[in-house]
Amino acid sequence: MQEHQISFRVRYGETDQMGIVYHGNYPQYMEMGRVEWLRSLGISYKDMEKNGCMLPVISLAVKYKKPAVYDDLITVVTRLKNIPTVRIHFEYEIRSEKGEILALAETELAFLDTATRKPIRCPAYLMEKLV
Repeated sequence: MQEHQISFRVRYGETDQMGIVYHGNYPQYMEMGRVEWLRSLGISYKDMEKNGCMLPVISLAVKYKKPAVYDDLITVVTRLKNIPTVRIHFEYEIRSEKGEILALAETELAFLDTATRKPIRCPAYLMEKLV
């Protein structure tokens, strides 16, 4: 399925006293991956919201394998797991500069109408990019 990669350096403020990335920062890395995955398809998350569609996370699972530390260059690989319906499911690999897997994760998000907050189907403009 569709895959996208982004790389960036771990910032000092993302680490704990031991210099290791605080576990709560990994969901932010996944969000960066999702937003850039959409952008690579020519879709802005900001525009999705303006057009009446929001994507809250409804499920998140992370398996931490090795620690990332301050100034590491890490890569977030974001993959669409299957064709979306009213939900969209992503898989992630967070890798070190050497290619070691630091974390494996999955998220599931729901398409919601911004006005009613009710579930809706995946927007047609996104589906057209995926099939």
